[in-house]
Amino acid sequence: MVRIARFTTGDDPRFGLVTGDPSTGDDLDVSDPDALVTVLAGDPLYVGIEPTQEQVRLADVRLLSPVLPRSKVVGIGRNYAAHAAEMGGEVPDEPLMFLKPNTSVIGPGDPIFYPRQTQNLHYEGELAVVIGRICRDVPKERWADVVHGFTIGNDVTARDLQKKDGQFTRAKGFDSFCPLGPWIETELDVSDLRVQTFLEGEVRQDGRTSDLIFDVPTLIAHVSSVMTLLPGDVILTGTPEGVGPMEVGDEVEIVVQGIGSLTNKVAAR
Repeated sequence: MVRIARFTTGDDPRFGLVTGDPSTGDDLDVSDPDALVTVLAGDPLYVGIEPTQEQVRLADVRLLSPVLPRSKVVGIGRNYAAHAAEMGGEVPDEPLMFLKPNTSVIGPGDPIFYPRQTQNLHYEGELAVVIGRICRDVPKERWADVVHGFTIGNDVTARDLQKKDGQFTRAKGFDSFCPLGPWIETELDVSDLRVQTFLEGEVRQDGRTSDLIFDVPTLIAHVSSVMTLLPGDVILTGTPEGVGPMEVGDEVEIVVQGIGSLTNKVAAR
């Protein structure tokens, strides 16, 4: 498995390959004391994966968002039937798209800021797809050709503003409303992965990507039929049932099988 992280040791951000103790197999957590980061020569989206001879301990770096979307984050609404039902909506006939600005992206451990304009801030744990090259009108059978890899996303939503506005831009677009991380996994079968969200250590969401109404190939084909996708753009694939409120001081952890965990705390803005 190839895990690409973006990190800093106090200087400019760099990219690296994250590896753990070989005896643990594919399981790897951000707290793994044996994990190492092999520094890459540059951004693998543009120069490919070129390892250098330099290595640093994962424990000694600060992980950043593994990608800074070049132009956009595309969210998908109501893509699990149970979530559509809990929101009081019908299952859509085709993927329901919305945009989050790239300024909403933060990394592991960064605070999710609770805006003063809302009184009902929700978590939404999701599998995220990172696009690897410029593409448009991608056939479903060619979807893998345009994917750089997969990471974890939290589609933070001001639920009361979503209802008030009747659309998603403000409710999902605040700074810090799109945590991504901890790294990009480039080799992963995403057809049936467990997606869980923990709030203060308690399970709040527990779903599987096999329950997606529109799977990843369908989403890539649909989104790219509407807009050109650029390297580093992100597609959030939708959230399982169990969404709910977060409060200032809460810690939210999202775990996606085969990738790892993404943890952020809520802070007052």
